[in-house]
Amino acid sequence: MSQEYEDILYEDANNVVTITVNRPERMNAFREKTYFEMIDALQRAGWDQDIGVIVITGAGGKAFGVGGDSGDKKADRVTRGILGVPVEEIHTLIRDVPKPVIAKVNGFAIGGGNVIATICDLTIASENSQFGQVGPKVGSVDPGFGSAYLARIVGEKKAREIWYLCRRYTAQEALEMGLVNKVVPEEELDAEVDTWCEEILQRSPTAIAIAKRSFNADTESIRGIANMGFQTVGLYYQTDEAKEGGNAFREKRTPDFRSKIKRD
Repeated sequence: MSQEYEDILYEDANNVVTITVNRPERMNAFREKTYFEMIDALQRAGWDQDIGVIVITGAGGKAFGVGGDSGDKKADRVTRGILGVPVEEIHTLIRDVPKPVIAKVNGFAIGGGNVIATICDLTIASENSQFGQVGPKVGSVDPGFGSAYLARIVGEKKAREIWYLCRRYTAQEALEMGLVNKVVPEEELDAEVDTWCEEILQRSPTAIAIAKRSFNADTESIRGIANMGFQTVGLYYQTDEAKEGGNAFREKRTPDFRSKIKRD
């Protein structure tokens, strides 16, 4: 798989690998194939000693990513992973590869896309980017790094607001809450990310790897929380309440969650 990709682009240049989710017609949403190609690309770049930085981005200029493809029913996911797709493996790889992973955000970073931008070591965004969560609107939730680690970054109150209200936040608002490192005009995004990569490549890769391990050690307990939480979410996806969220989204109507809650 590592030589041929369908859903992503893999560019290796000047000791930097850029992984681009190339599904702009679907707002760079992940289908089953996308998860596995992303895993392969992260493993390939992450353990290549010639690579100093990994950049994750989305094609098309409209979206960094919006999580799983809404056209795929959660109940039909049976490939691999606690939820039927190996989303937790992608989260783990971003944290475990011994080099910085930069999220280059141009457009929407919503849902699972927002989680990836959160987990990446650094996030650089264009001015037209938007961030936010949609889980409780569509019958889903990220019970690990997407919530607990988010709270470490933006604070408990803001993280709860993001998840409970499912609002969208501008790039500037994301910068102010600490979710983003830098915001630049869209036409300057590539150059800005290149500058950050060049500076990182001038530093000791071993020292950076040790620093990354040290940062991760403080929040490593969230990995266990995530695994336990995803196991619960897997059961939640089987309920009428969760299915109502997906069905309503596909049917473009307001979901009626409360009518689906089972009562004794």
